[in-house]
Amino acid sequence: MWLTMLKQAVERSSKAAVAMELGVSRTTISLVVDGKYPAKTDKIEVLVLNTYGRVICPFSGDEITLAVCKKHHTSAVPTSSPRAMKHWRTCQGCEHNSTKKGQ
Repeated sequence: MWLTMLKQAVERSSKAAVAMELGVSRTTISLVVDGKYPAKTDKIEVLVLNTYGRVICPFSGDEITLAVCKKHHTSAVPTSSPRAMKHWRTCQGCEHNSTKKGQ
């Protein structure tokens, strides 16, 4: 799944652009896409899923990246507005919350 996401991202732009977006070298992207990467790909997998993986936010109903999702559920408790607090509370019980116990 994550490798397909990576290949699609490369097809939409370029290996260099994807590498810059993920914060890795172009060579790394090239080797992973070509199936020749000599090391474990666990870290690349996490980067790809966080950057290109999408979920439907139960609060807003919008499709968001896992990185945006994580930003919401790991943020400090908002005190600025009732809406922000409701969003944060929804995030705390969400199935996509990677900080929930047991995940």
